[in-house]
Amino acid sequence: MNQSVVIAPVGESLAAFLSSSQYSKVIVIADNNTKRHCYPILKAFLPKHSIVSVPAGEAHKTLATCEKIWEAMTNEELDRHALVINIGGGVIGDMGGFCAAVYKRGIDFIQVPTTLLSQVDASVGGKLGIDFQGFKNHLGVFNIPKSVLIDPVFLKTLPEREIRSGFAEIIKHCLIADATKWEEIRQKDFDRQNWQDLIAHSVKIKQEVVDQDPTEKGLRKILNFGHTLGHAVETCFLNKAANQRLYHGEAIAVGMIMESYLSFERKMIDQQTLTNIEEFLFATYGKVNIKPEDVEQIIALTRQDKKNKGKEVRFSLLKGAGQCAYDIVVSASEMRKSIAYYLG
Repeated sequence: MNQSVVIAPVGESLAAFLSSSQYSKVIVIADNNTKRHCYPILKAFLPKHSIVSVPAGEAHKTLATCEKIWEAMTNEELDRHALVINIGGGVIGDMGGFCAAVYKRGIDFIQVPTTLLSQVDASVGGKLGIDFQGFKNHLGVFNIPKSVLIDPVFLKTLPEREIRSGFAEIIKHCLIADATKWEEIRQKDFDRQNWQDLIAHSVKIKQEVVDQDPTEKGLRKILNFGHTLGHAVETCFLNKAANQRLYHGEAIAVGMIMESYLSFERKMIDQQTLTNIEEFLFATYGKVNIKPEDVEQIIALTRQDKKNKGKEVRFSLLKGAGQCAYDIVVSASEMRKSIAYYLG
C-alpha cells in the first residue's frame, strides 16, 4: 500500500495530479473555516467544480452531516468517475473520505490537509470514519486517497492552539519510533520547532508503519500510543460545555502521560524517561482539569476502543523512548492509578 503523499506548494501538486487524471466532475468538501481561509489558496488551480460546506468541529463529524454531503453529491449527479477534494483538518479528511468511500460503493478522493494534526497524522494511512452515539470514529472504513497534498502554507491560517494540538502527534511518532528525534524536539521550546522538517519526519514514520500493516492487524497499533486513554478523555470532554472541550492533540498529550506511567509500572521504561515525557508534555500543554466524577466514565469509554478483544482493553505502551509494544492488556484498576498519577 504505497500512498502518494506530496509535500509541496499546493498549486503545483494539485496541477500535477489533475493533469494526469480525467474526472467527470469535481466536488470540494470544506468546513466553514477552511472555505473562508484555505479554499481561496487553491481555488484558482481547480477545474470547474462545486463546493459543499459543512459546520466545523468534531461535534459535526456525524451521520447527519454525511447525509448532507451525500445529498449534495447526488444533486450534483456525481458518477463513479468523479473526484472529491477534501480541504480541511482531520474531521473533514475523515468524514469527506468516508463519504467518498461509500458513495456509489466508492469514488476517488484526495486529501488537502490544512491543520498540522491532519498533515502529520490523520491524512496519511487511509483511516476514514465518523463519530457515532458519542463514540469517536465508531463507524468507518480503510480506503487510501488517490493523493495527499501537504503544503505548510496552510499553517499560517491556524491559531497557535491548533498547531500545538498537531504537535502532540509529532511527539507521539518520535516516542514510538525515533529516540534521537525525541531528544531533539524535547530540548526545544514549542515556538522553535521546525514544522516543515517535522511534517516530513512524521509522514515518513507513519507511511513506513502503515505500509507494513495497512488494516491495523498488528504493528500499526503502535500508532495508538496515548490514544486509548486519550480518546476516552477527548470523548468525555466532548459531552461538556463547548468552552471545556479539548482539541484532539491536547487529549492525546494527557493520554501519553497516563500511558507512559503504565509503561513505567510495567518496567518497560525507566523513571528518567517517564520524567522527561511528563515534564515536556506538561510544559507544552499544561494540566487538564479531570474531575473525580469523570474518572469512571473515562475508564468505561476505553471499553469501546477499537484495539480491544472481547472484554480485554488493550494498550500500546512504550518500550523505552523510540520503541513501542502493542496488545498489552490493562485492567481498570491500573487505569485508575494512571489517571491518579496524571492528576498528581
